[in-house]
Parts: sequence; C-alpha cells; structure tokens
Amino acid sequence: MGRVLRGLAWAALLCLGGCGAAPRAAAPGPGAPIRFALAQAPITLDPRYATDAASSRIDRLLYRALVRYDAAARPVPELAHWKEISPTRWRFRLGARGRRFQNGAWLTSADVKATYESILDPATGSPLRDTLVRVAGIRRILVPDPNTVVFVLARPNVLFPGYLTVGILPARLLADGHRFDLDPVGSGPFAFVAWPDQNRLILRRRRDGQRFEFLTVRDPTVRVLKLLRGEVDLLQNDLPPELVRYLAHRHGIRVLREPGTNVTYLGFNLRDPVTGRLDVRRAIAHAIDRRAIIRELLGGATRPANSILPPGHWAGDPDLHGYPYDPALARRLLRAAGFGPGHPARITYKTSSNPLSVRLATVIQYELGQVGIDVHIQSYDWGTFYGDIKAGRFQMYGLSWVGIESPDIFRYVFYSKSVPPVGANRGHFDSPVADRLIDAAEASQDLAVKARAYRRLQAYLLQQLPYLPLWFEGQVVAMRRDIRGYRLAPDGNYDALIDTVRVSPRAAAER
Repeated sequence: MGRVLRGLAWAALLCLGGCGAAPRAAAPGPGAPIRFALAQAPITLDPRYATDAASSRIDRLLYRALVRYDAAARPVPELAHWKEISPTRWRFRLGARGRRFQNGAWLTSADVKATYESILDPATGSPLRDTLVRVAGIRRILVPDPNTVVFVLARPNVLFPGYLTVGILPARLLADGHRFDLDPVGSGPFAFVAWPDQNRLILRRRRDGQRFEFLTVRDPTVRVLKLLRGEVDLLQNDLPPELVRYLAHRHGIRVLREPGTNVTYLGFNLRDPVTGRLDVRRAIAHAIDRRAIIRELLGGATRPANSILPPGHWAGDPDLHGYPYDPALARRLLRAAGFGPGHPARITYKTSSNPLSVRLATVIQYELGQVGIDVHIQSYDWGTFYGDIKAGRFQMYGLSWVGIESPDIFRYVFYSKSVPPVGANRGHFDSPVADRLIDAAEASQDLAVKARAYRRLQAYLLQQLPYLPLWFEGQVVAMRRDIRGYRLAPDGNYDALIDTVRVSPRAAAER
C-alpha cells in the first residue's frame, strides 16, 4: 500500500512541476481585495439553513449570535450575557457591541425572538429546529424590553446557552420574506457586497472597509499555482502534504500548521444488506491503515479519531481504543458475514469530486480490495454529493463534521427518531441502547455525570460503528508573506479575518 500512497503523492508534485512554468502574475496593489481560495463554495448565506462547512464559516463573518464557543468548547457571550433565573428560564441581556445590522437598523430583542421563532416554525424547514425543540427544549420566547430576551424551556437544561449560536436576522426582513441565502443582512464584522457567481463571493470588513474575495478553486494543485502566481493571497486546508511541503520551501510563501478538531469519518447505510452487517463494518475498520494514510497523504497535525468528539472536549473520551489495522482479522470477519473469494462484498463509496477526497477514496478502495471487498467509487460535485447524503442515497460515504462544539450532536446524528429531515441520522441507526444513553446524558444537570454518560455512549457507538471515525484533520494555511495576522482555529473557521489579517504596509507598496 505504501507504493500506492507514494504514487498518488508524486502525481500531484509532477503535475505542479509541469504546470508551474507559467510566469508569476503581478499581485494587486494597495487597496485591492485580499483573495482567499476555497475548496468548496458556500451553499447558503442564511444561517438558519447552513449545515456545510463553507457556509457555516462564511456565516460566522456575516452574522453575530447570542453565544459563541471558546477553544475549549465552552459557551461564551457574543451579543449577550445570560443568567439562569430558574431551572426552565434563562435571561439574556444584549450588550452594546455588534448590534448594528448592515442595513443600518439596530438589533433588538425582537430580532432575536423573530430569528428563533422562524427556526422553530416547521414551515421554515430549518435543519436546526429539531435540536432547539427536542434537545434545547425551547417552549416560549419573551421580550420584556428591547435589550432582554427570556427563553422558557420545557425542562431544565444546564447546557442551554450553548444552543444559541445562530446568527441573528432582522425581524422586519424576515417578515417580508427576504432571501438571506442570496442577500445576507447581519450585524457581523463583515458586510455582504456581491456574489457574482457561485465561485466568487465578495465581502467587506466593516471596521476598515477592506474587501475580501472568496474564490472557489476545487483542484488543490490549481489553488497552489494561483497562490504562487499571486492570483490568490491565502488558502486553507484541503491540501495533500506533498503540496504543503512544496509550499513551505517556496520563496514568498508562509505555511502554518496546527492540530484540529474536525473529524473525518465513513458513514454507512444500516438498511443495506452489506453495510448493515456489523461484521462487515468491523472488517472495514480493521482493513484501513489510518496511520499510513495520515503519514503519506495527510501529514501535519492530523491524528487518528475514535469518536466524533475530540479527546480534549469536556465530554470527549481520551481512553477510547479503536480498531487496529489487521487485514487478517478483516478477512475472518467477512467470512463470518458470509463473504469470501467467490462471493465478495460489494460496496459503492460516494465522495465529493474534491481531488483529495477522491485520492483518499482510492486508497480506501485499494485497502478494502486487499481483504476482499469490491468497492466502486462514485464522485460528484459537492452539491450533488451532499444532496445524496442528506437524502440517504448511499451505501457508504466519506465526510467530515466541522466545528462540533456541543454533545447534542449525538442526538442529531444517532438518535433513532433523528432521521432526515428532523435530524442527520442518515444511515438509519436504530438502537434502543443508544437512545437510552442519549436520553440519560441529556437528562442530567450535573456536568460530571453528563460527561460520564456521553463517554459510555461513545464507547457503545465505537462498538456498533454506525460511523467509522477516521481522523481529526490537522489545520494548515499557506499565504503570501505580505499577509499578516492570520491564526489557525482548531475547527478551521475564518474568524482571524475579522480583526487581525492585513497586508503588510511595506510589502503592500511592492505588490
């Protein structure tokens, strides 16, 4: 397998070397936009519907929420401070910062109420509704004055503030049916300028007027070439390690790496006669050499995962032991499931057309083939692929969860009643044991007890494998040396663009 991995790595470098003879384009001069290359375009700019990584990251720039999470996954105030005034009532008082919408209107408690009531309305079709109703337990929203919001809950919930991370929308525009997905109006640090086409989004940083262009360039080699030629200024993630190493030695380029918390996994259709078999899923887990893939294809700070929560999360479990690479055991498990040389297990693996995703799928296809699983890869553009996954049209697929902060992700993804459209149990995992563990974890108002319950749940999920966690992606950014102040976040968000990113004044005169 090492030859397969190294061959894929060298193919990208040979392409880069062969394509790299073009002259470097002159970089734009002072006052020009800072250009950020994306691997995937955002699907929507309406925070009520954002579930993909690109949309969520861009929406964080355009909108402010009542609450954000810190690096340790603890809720912290953004627009409001809060107080638990009774076990089922939480009062949020809006501060002075971040309350001016892009259209000049002042954000009040009425906008908060309208935003959350819109999500709670079944007619809106927001994928966030189920979490806010079933998990957070919102029953009513009161607005005693323009600066105060009171949430009345159906039951006590010690984690409640952490559910209020949705960007706030203007109530008047909501009432008018405004298309926030195409023309966002928020009170965030960035203002919407234009979205001329799917691959080019223009925003303006409100504090200084600096413009940013988010350019979708799906092929990682092409993104690297554009950076080297001065056609983009920075790019983040979705790069194979050989291209990262190549950039680290290029004049005028800086590369930063940090550990991350976004988890890549394989999802299974548990109603399928092949992937619905636990022995088959366990065979897949033992057939994949995660450490070799990380070393040869991912590199950097990527690390193996045994749960969708990172071990450093307050509810994570650092003591989980996953499935070691053991092809012989994988073959025995397949034989126990009724598959063998004359009757191979056949699996269709869906993935996006992102080149790195396809390369990873190719390696997994090879490794599963070595133990007797015949894998057929189907790759699609992001919109088609993600649409199929949300609709349950898959046998096996590869994806990543980005920015997981609250353990309510377990109800959203694994609870038996959380099948689409009310949740993301797309593989139809139906386990009374998991349901009881989720209910017990949510019912406790003691954080230590709650954490222990979630750890028992994670151990059970690792045993049953509705998902196969693969690794926590390392974060990497490559940028022109005249771009200053960019910091990597563990979940890959773009928040560093808000306050610190700038073009070096000296370098700007040379651009």
